[in-house]
Amino acid sequence: MRGFTPFFINVFMLALLVATVSTTKINVPRLRLSFKDLLSTNRSSIFSGYDGQLSLSALFLDEYRDRLFLGGKDVLYSLMLSPISSESKEIYWPPLPGNREDCIQTGKEQTECANFVRLLQPYNRTHLLACGTGAFQPMCAFISVGHRGEHVFTMDPKNVESGRGKVPHDPNFPFASTFSGGELYTGLTADFLGRDSVIIRSMGGRTTMRTETDQKLLHNPKFVAAHLIPDNDDRDNDKVYFFFTEKASEEGDREEAIHARVGRVCANDIGGQRVLVHKWSTFIKARLVCSVPGPHGIDTHFNQLEDVFLLRTKDVRNPIIYAIFSTISNVFQGFAVCVYRMADIREAFNGPFAHKEGPNYQWGPYEGKVPYPRPGVCPSKITNQPGREFGSTKDFPDSVLHFARSHPLMWRSVYPALRQPVLVKANIPYKLTQIVVDRVEAEDEQYDVIFIGTDVGKVLKVIALHSGNSLETEEVTLEELQVFKAPTPITSMEISVKRQALYVGSPAGVAQVKLHHCETYGKVCAECCLARDPYCAWDGSSCTRFVPNSKRRYRRQDIRHGNPVLQCVDQNLSDLDVTEDKVVYGTEKNSTFLECVPRSPQAAITWLVQQEDRKEEVKLDDRVMSTEQGLLFRHLFRQDEGVYICRSREHGFTQTLARITLEVLQGDTVDELMARDNSGLSDTFKDRSAGSYRPWMPCNTYSRGGSPSQIGQSRTWFKDIMQLIGPSNLPHVEEYCERMWCNDKIRRKHKGMLEKYRQAQESARKARSKSSGERNRTPRDLRTWEV
Repeated sequence: MRGFTPFFINVFMLALLVATVSTTKINVPRLRLSFKDLLSTNRSSIFSGYDGQLSLSALFLDEYRDRLFLGGKDVLYSLMLSPISSESKEIYWPPLPGNREDCIQTGKEQTECANFVRLLQPYNRTHLLACGTGAFQPMCAFISVGHRGEHVFTMDPKNVESGRGKVPHDPNFPFASTFSGGELYTGLTADFLGRDSVIIRSMGGRTTMRTETDQKLLHNPKFVAAHLIPDNDDRDNDKVYFFFTEKASEEGDREEAIHARVGRVCANDIGGQRVLVHKWSTFIKARLVCSVPGPHGIDTHFNQLEDVFLLRTKDVRNPIIYAIFSTISNVFQGFAVCVYRMADIREAFNGPFAHKEGPNYQWGPYEGKVPYPRPGVCPSKITNQPGREFGSTKDFPDSVLHFARSHPLMWRSVYPALRQPVLVKANIPYKLTQIVVDRVEAEDEQYDVIFIGTDVGKVLKVIALHSGNSLETEEVTLEELQVFKAPTPITSMEISVKRQALYVGSPAGVAQVKLHHCETYGKVCAECCLARDPYCAWDGSSCTRFVPNSKRRYRRQDIRHGNPVLQCVDQNLSDLDVTEDKVVYGTEKNSTFLECVPRSPQAAITWLVQQEDRKEEVKLDDRVMSTEQGLLFRHLFRQDEGVYICRSREHGFTQTLARITLEVLQGDTVDELMARDNSGLSDTFKDRSAGSYRPWMPCNTYSRGGSPSQIGQSRTWFKDIMQLIGPSNLPHVEEYCERMWCNDKIRRKHKGMLEKYRQAQESARKARSKSSGERNRTPRDLRTWEV
């Protein structure tokens, strides 16, 4: 039973996390913008290749040249950034002759036997390095891109070299790379079968370096990112950091145990003289922890690393590291975003090494004497001591190299800032795949705006707020942007602070999306303030881009609290209240729906009813239900008549959204209407003219002998009839209205009313079925219409 304890603890903690998330208010986006919304406001543009079949597999943003380079299936593109589709150039780059056929003969799918461009890196001032899978025979080439201001884009197809060790053979295998000093550092599986997982340094003038084939070093890794980060002003201390996930050797025989890692090598590592020849002698790694603290010291861990983004700061030695993690549990799907500081990473690498005496021993910190120079450090001026100087790693003693080979793992883990995630999402209908971050200067402080890509073509725009000295974090999802028309996984994202744009890549193409569009939030101060967007502020007349150090004094912005009552105290907040009343008719004992949709899904809705001289909150139960779209009466009673007031409340700000007068018709009204003779309405209904009903007078202009065109022109669907007749009687509506004919002016006014009525009925039906959900019984037909 002891062996099962960790599993059951994990199941318990995951279930607890699900319960916690489900019992609190889910952080829904304040604004949802569809693909059509983005295009109509000129906030987004799409490039899908000349034939619409880009199959994007690589994206490189070159802000120096103001160009975007794309790699796809057998193709390369160069796009000018403004806008991305205004001018583009293409290079057709298929596999070498015969390679496609050889690939198919080895048993690979025909769709995989192409040249998927996986790597695009700047090589020098005039050329770009491009590498592709080459139908499972990787190849690289240098692309001429010209100088700044030129739009050159050419390649010599004869000047192609092997790409082995630079990109994987398989287009679906993950890898990570970074280019520095004319050398390419890559973490990948370097063989055809995808079994040789290595970190390789290639190109440049030095000998190729790689890791040994040893599971202690890399155990089935999935590489996510690679970055060169300097330690100090001494370039000899530059280190390349790799972020990846691998099977955790310290977890023993637990097959499912994987850990996220950060590993590093010295950029000036050239291996050993007798030990680790042409192998990394400075490689060490540490665990990246991203977990939610739980009771009794038991945390819920997110172990699968999905993406990493380095937020560069003024101090190039200390970027902020944002990372997306996911769970590997079958219990539920969860994601978290954790933030790390380089100081914490360096502290873990400067701490004790992990050590295990033998197969039957537990892992623990190494307590013996660590050889000098310390394994993992770079040969530099800082390392050297009088009488103990090392010009390169080849001068390191063999004892140092042996220790480095047997102790690659550090004992201390790297924990996120505040020891917990800044964002957690559980049981959501999509996966988080990509992340980029922009540090924005606002009125009161700086905010990190997080853009998260999903596997359904949506991008979330999020900020995380910390309240004082508390460890609690408030997640605010500002926008949910449907970047691509059809659901498609977002596979790459680049952010341009210079152009204030986001470049989003997917198999369907690449989209250029503006980071902000302040006008979308509304036309009054309160709406702009409620948006809580660091990019935007109220300037006295409109919601516009906030510019630090601007000369304009009148700027209202409240990111932390979003309180328009304080920020817009001198504004006319009553402008937001609805002044126009609506009238809705419903039939007794049938279903009726009062529509009221807040602009922000984050707003809480309250319904009040005013009957005679008293006003009170609507009592909700199984018969009267509040839905996301409005108020649903499953069965309407006569005493439900009254004026219904829909009010929203968001961050302490309340506004009236709708005032709806509900009038209830007696159940026999429809029967009276239909019990008519050929000359028109029954006498009973013709005489009824009280309240909002008007007497009906037959026009007698319809003729059975008319031409089809005349009949088509004469079909008018009167609004008042729609108020009284439910969908079950729709076949009779046309017959009745063809008999009861009015003048051309009214006919033109009400043309198409039946179609609108049907749409309203369908919308109400969906709202009703969504709210009633699990109930087996179906409410009677809705009989309602708005005036």
